[in-house]
Amino acid sequence: MSRSSYDRYLTVFSPEGRLMIEYAFKAISGAGITSIAIRGKDTAVVITQRKVPDKLLDPETVTHVFQITPTIGCVVTGMIADARAQVQRTRSEAAEFRYKYGYEITPDALAKRMANINQVYTQRAGMRPLGISMILIGPDDERGPQVFMIDPAGFYVGYKAVASGQKQTEATNFLEKKWKSVENGSLSLDRAGVLELAIETLSNVCATDFKASEIEIGISSTSPDEPGEGGKLGGTGRFRQMNEAERDEWLIRVGEKD
Repeated sequence: MSRSSYDRYLTVFSPEGRLMIEYAFKAISGAGITSIAIRGKDTAVVITQRKVPDKLLDPETVTHVFQITPTIGCVVTGMIADARAQVQRTRSEAAEFRYKYGYEITPDALAKRMANINQVYTQRAGMRPLGISMILIGPDDERGPQVFMIDPAGFYVGYKAVASGQKQTEATNFLEKKWKSVENGSLSLDRAGVLELAIETLSNVCATDFKASEIEIGISSTSPDEPGEGGKLGGTGRFRQMNEAERDEWLIRVGEKD
């Protein structure tokens, strides 16, 4: 293959008027996993596949779900090295905001800040766009649960439900059909409803009955059914990752429902 078939300059427009950032988007789907985020009345959830490429690896060290602040978490789809660098920068930005203003950053302010940083990566020759998409979830005191997705070009927007990765198109179509049931009231998006819809969507688009070790679930909820301080019920909105036993319980629950 000739070298001329690849574009070598990030900051030069193509004849169609695009910057050569499509390769970063290709890296997201090329990772071979699908991630989904859904928000409900009092709960926001992220779910993603966990693929361990080697039997000798410790599966607990393979993750795409990260905690940013006590209440904000994310799932990052794409190149894992880029993901860890982006998560570290996101944590730094959130900590700096907390130090400067005396309170935790909101999900929309954090999404805007990280999108601005991503946009700078598209215009400087000494930096390359990161081959990842980041989905942030967390509660807002005024707006309730929030979901934001940030892409390599620096675009961000809030979603009711969103997918990224290899099966993004199929998952989006599935969620759009399901959302009609939400709008007409036949599907409730309480804590249980959000979790069941997230698992059902991932299982359908991947055409797989997942084991608990093959998925990751992150949740931020203020629901009365969410475990809170000291093991008591009554969620505080803190972000946490579900352990394997809890994931297995929800997989069984969704399987029996089908």
